[in-house]
Amino acid sequence: MSERRSRRRRQSSAEKQAINAVSKMTQPLNKTPPYELLGPAGLEKIVKAIEFILKDLGMEYLDDPEALEIWRAAGAKVEGTMVYIDEDMLYEYVGKAPSHFTQLARNPSNNVTIGNGHMCFAPVYGPPFVNDMDNGRREGTFADFENLIKISASSPWLHHSGGTICEPNDLPVHSRHLDMLMAHVKYNDRAFMGSVTAGNNAADSVKFAELLYGAEEIRQNPALISLINVSSPRRYDDRMLACLKEYARAKQAMIISPFGFSGAMASVSSAATIAQLAAESLSGIVFSQIINPGTPVVMGVFQTNIDLQSGAPVFGSPEGQFSLFGIGEVARHFNLPYRSGGSFASSKILDAQAGYESIMSVYPAVQAHVNFMLHAAGWLEGGLVTGYEKLVMDAEMLGALHKFMGSFEVNDDTLDLMRTVAAVPPGGHHLGTEFTMEHFRDAFHRNTLFDYDPFETWDENGAPTTMELANKRWKKTLKDYQAPALDIAKKEELEAFIAKRKEEIPAVAFI
Repeated sequence: MSERRSRRRRQSSAEKQAINAVSKMTQPLNKTPPYELLGPAGLEKIVKAIEFILKDLGMEYLDDPEALEIWRAAGAKVEGTMVYIDEDMLYEYVGKAPSHFTQLARNPSNNVTIGNGHMCFAPVYGPPFVNDMDNGRREGTFADFENLIKISASSPWLHHSGGTICEPNDLPVHSRHLDMLMAHVKYNDRAFMGSVTAGNNAADSVKFAELLYGAEEIRQNPALISLINVSSPRRYDDRMLACLKEYARAKQAMIISPFGFSGAMASVSSAATIAQLAAESLSGIVFSQIINPGTPVVMGVFQTNIDLQSGAPVFGSPEGQFSLFGIGEVARHFNLPYRSGGSFASSKILDAQAGYESIMSVYPAVQAHVNFMLHAAGWLEGGLVTGYEKLVMDAEMLGALHKFMGSFEVNDDTLDLMRTVAAVPPGGHHLGTEFTMEHFRDAFHRNTLFDYDPFETWDENGAPTTMELANKRWKKTLKDYQAPALDIAKKEELEAFIAKRKEEIPAVAFI
């Protein structure tokens, strides 16, 4: 090989594939069989435990007299701030929740089905920090928020714009939710999430969605899905309840999800953890249906364990997957959509630990038939950091899971032995057969980021690490990014609403 050729940087096959990648989103239907960890006997015992927790141990509804009165009027037993739900009330009201629903997107072709065997991947939610190869770890800004939405919007493997993809710390706390909502609409035409930082912010999110889609339209199919977190163990606080009530009254979708670390907010017993967290979610689901029957809800769980030596959260542990599988079975028992999983990692940087932890979290979620996966891409440092390179790499792995969930078929074509096995004699090869040529493009999934070239080609191209390739990818994505069209009159109407609300909201540290 000449010196001139060795210096010449050639475009790798992975880069060529990336250029040709189709950015159109396709939501997968999970055709794989769900993994049943509990089995019928185990599920029956867990359900009985859930019923006992709700009826005899109860849930606390803290600092919200209206919520307690709603429960009391519906016939629940209320003692102080504790609410007790018997089996009849549990099954009556959970039965009013839809088994699946459609969330609207600004581009109707990007509407998503939540439940009914479908999988919806959404990016990471909530980190106050961001990280990239060039600038390291730092507080997230609104510029980062916009960048990350653009990168997410450019992936065919993410179906949802998400919510707080990072915290824009340079914006005023009392009004930043308005700018965040507008950024989701300007830079993505997929479905997005509402604000849950305060009841007033939830009300702003509903009004924003009404202006965007129409008030009647969003009562037929929700325009928002929002994350209502239970303060495990067994407590709902006034802030989450204020948001829950706003969204339920507007018939907007909610993920009712405990945030539990076994060993801290839940028992070290995985079976007890499954029962507790499922009961916590079901309590909020019942409450939402009392307020407005038929409100779309998702049974959720965010669960892992702490390291009992250090107290730090652990991601990708076997015990975390026990809860993921078990609560999935409970969700199917109650005929509810299910939220769990994500590309979780305790690692501070995008290294081998991050990769191993993430795949140990996201792959079981597919096996458990999760319907809505928040944190599917971008999570680092236990959720404190959104990683630019991590977002890109996780999204690529989601592409492989799309293929895994939907493509295996046994039929007359795939078992046409005369065109497959018999087409090649002993000692031959299949590279040039008619069947291979027909399926050349779609037979195997090919990751467009990973390097599949021979060592010599990889070395000639500078021996790039996967992180370097991901860094290059997100920069090219932002350079080539084009915002989806947005009606000028609608944009002005939304901006006028935001300007008005910013004048009205008191400039306090928090509402």
